[in-house]
Amino acid sequence: MYNHKVVSVEFDGVEDVYDGTVEPHHNFAIITSQTPSPYAREGFDYSGCFIHNSEYMHLDSSSCNLSSINMLQYLNPDGTFDVESFHHTVDIMILAQDIIVDNASYPTPQITENTRAFRELGLGYANLGALLMSRGLPYDSDEGRAVAGAITALMTGRAYRQSALIAQRMGPFSGYAINREPMLRVIRKHRAAVDHIDAELTEHRLVDAAQTAWDEALRIGERYGYKNSQVSVLAPTGTIAFMMDCDTTGVEPDIALVKYKRLVGGGVMKIVNRTVNAALVRLGYAPDEAAGIVEHIDKTGTIEGAPSLRPEHLPVFDCAFRPENGVRSIHAMGHIRMMGAVQPFISGAISKTVNLPNDATVEDIAQAYVEGWRLGLKALAIYRDGSKRTQPLSTKSSEKPGVESKPIRRRLPDERQAITHKLSIAGHEGYITVGMFEDGTPGEIFLTMSKEGSTVSGLMDAFATAVSLTLQYGVPLEVLVRKFSHMRFEPSGFTGNKQIPMAKSIMDYIFRWLALKFLPPDEQPATVPGLTNGEAAEAESAAPVEAGTVEARERAVFVAQSDAPSCPDCGSLMTRNGSCYRCLNCGSTSGCS
Repeated sequence: MYNHKVVSVEFDGVEDVYDGTVEPHHNFAIITSQTPSPYAREGFDYSGCFIHNSEYMHLDSSSCNLSSINMLQYLNPDGTFDVESFHHTVDIMILAQDIIVDNASYPTPQITENTRAFRELGLGYANLGALLMSRGLPYDSDEGRAVAGAITALMTGRAYRQSALIAQRMGPFSGYAINREPMLRVIRKHRAAVDHIDAELTEHRLVDAAQTAWDEALRIGERYGYKNSQVSVLAPTGTIAFMMDCDTTGVEPDIALVKYKRLVGGGVMKIVNRTVNAALVRLGYAPDEAAGIVEHIDKTGTIEGAPSLRPEHLPVFDCAFRPENGVRSIHAMGHIRMMGAVQPFISGAISKTVNLPNDATVEDIAQAYVEGWRLGLKALAIYRDGSKRTQPLSTKSSEKPGVESKPIRRRLPDERQAITHKLSIAGHEGYITVGMFEDGTPGEIFLTMSKEGSTVSGLMDAFATAVSLTLQYGVPLEVLVRKFSHMRFEPSGFTGNKQIPMAKSIMDYIFRWLALKFLPPDEQPATVPGLTNGEAAEAESAAPVEAGTVEARERAVFVAQSDAPSCPDCGSLMTRNGSCYRCLNCGSTSGCS
């Protein structure tokens, strides 16, 4: 079931595709044909299946460092946006990100060269959905889109202004000279788009600040250029949004007012939106009314049907997923139109999920792509709820039971190869027999020591059975070797085996012998605990340590204590002294002075 391969491909005609409107080097391509590229020397344009590289669409073999701002932190108590603090944050972030460009390391020389020549940055934000909700604005509304567009315009305009100021002191990016006119045209297009924001639907002060930022970015840039070829993208911010204590990620609305996150180790974690109460207060609800509504959400998982809630306020609390006990959710076009509102003010693209309900049709998905193309989006990702058997976030505390995963026992064939080894530890003799799977790996062991029916014989037999079962249920041998090697108990002593001259216990001998027979050298425990044989060999082949140095003394002590017993008088670990041992703590010896 893991070996599916394409057997053949048949030509079925030519169709215009949405991806064809995007410069092909911004994508990964499954090649079906190629023609010389007008964009890259010795390159090709590819036709076939294209996969967008998310929010970063720039030069091949380059990179972009990202950062995101928690937008809810700039909401004043009266619901207005703190423009001055936001200015300061953007200035600091752009300067810091540009400094990172020269101080970061990159995987290839070409990526290093291109990144430092064009210095792409990706400033973005998180918690936009929570900001709109806390202001009492529906995510899918003209007012919500106007606020989002104005904030995004202010962010990128201020970022380009700061980039131009850095260029004034440090000079523009290396590739600016030959790209000056195209880049200035882009800046002018961004500035022109600000005039399309409906200032009547948001704060006039916010729109004025955005216009001023772009005017200054263009004025300073025309004179000094820009330090960065791009300054902003909208990343998904999945992990860092949790770190910043955000309710929503990127440009997304909330998934649901009450959602459940599936944990890696099993179980779920309930996550409740904390913006609802602020939104209710903003909408004029009394404290007791707001408390009753929040309690209803906590009990039912939806705000629908909450006491005292006015119907006209329901859209404010609409989320991406339909709640378990509700019917409302943001329409797919609401997601796409929000992207269309902010895309004119983003240097790169937007990494965002367009959520569709489980019953979405082929026509719904086709229309979503057409609308994305019409609005000029650079990237579009669609997710139909429930299309994956498991998903990290859900509106249900428990999902339908699926196939329960159970450990599978791998049994050995009736006739199997085996190897028997005789062991002797301080005069105690026994035999290890290892049965092997068809691939030569161990699948069972038998331990024979002492007389049949004795306590030792019974313990060894029971232990061998337990180890055999763990091997057959898939526990790696190296795990068992690391667990049981160097266990210390009697009988212990000399073995007569040149590869394992000293054993600290029967278990120590058995698993070190198994490692020698069935594990590669770098996974075998060496005579010195904590080092594999591969590591020990590497240490031996390294340059010799000068006698008398700290390293030499540490190595001498480590080796000298590798097989030493505990002191019978004080309990400290003894060290080798000739053929005997001595205690450095109390001075006791095991027979030598």
